Amino acid sequence: MTSRREFLAASAAVVGAARWPIHLPESVAAGATLLFQGDSITDAGRDRARTGANDIRALGLGYPLLLAAELREQHARRDLQVFNRGISGNRVPDLQARWQADAIALSPATLSILIGVNDIWHVIGKAHEGAAARYEAGYAQLLASTRTALPGVRLVVMEPFVLRVGAVSDAWFPEFDDFRAAAKRVAKGAGATFVPLHEMLQDLARKSSPAYWAGDGVHPTLAGHQAIARQWVKVVGKLERPCGSSTGPAGRSRASSPNHDRTS
Repeated sequence: MTSRREFLAASAAVVGAARWPIHLPESVAAGATLLFQGDSITDAGRDRARTGANDIRALGLGYPLLLAAELREQHARRDLQVFNRGISGNRVPDLQARWQADAIALSPATLSILIGVNDIWHVIGKAHEGAAARYEAGYAQLLASTRTALPGVRLVVMEPFVLRVGAVSDAWFPEFDDFRAAAKRVAKGAGATFVPLHEMLQDLARKSSPAYWAGDGVHPTLAGHQAIARQWVKVVGKLERPCGSSTGPAGRSRASSPNHDRTS
């Protein structure tokens, strides 16, 4: 288990060594909100008692922290407000149950979601006919309701992924590929930016080992989180309408923190 001190030291060294230019147009409002949502991969051990933006402990030990650090360092004058509301074990129905409080109420300009691995993990070895279809229908409904509540939001759908190691066996396939395809269709239908992750991580695993990137096949290691963050930047951070460029109700979140990063 990587300690917080080890994680911060290692991630600072890696980020400092390899710059990820993230373009933000001048139209991005000061204080625009970026929200990360999902399951344990996004949660990454965050302190759920801490709910403010740009709080290291509230951001967890994964890709949201890496991205928040890079965005705020590169675009200090924009004072972006970054939140993590991922919760371990969540599936699409869990997101639906808490969406008003944990997403809509924060009025994000950009909302990035990674969900799906638990939707199949919970049915492995059981009768699961129609599970991918239910996942797709629920996910599509969630994004449609988000568009209605926040018409200007930029949606980012991150592809579910696994590596064949630890908890992940051949029994996950080919059904898991159906979930991946469903997420891509949901993104297209919602006009969301789609961030492909599965094949990118397979390629990395072939160059070393699956466990190097996700020890149990599901939860990324430090290197795995770094690879996910880099892919997010590659897809989201170089488009013409990147993070925070919404013209909708996205200004400073009502739950925003003061204009400094809290570490205590």
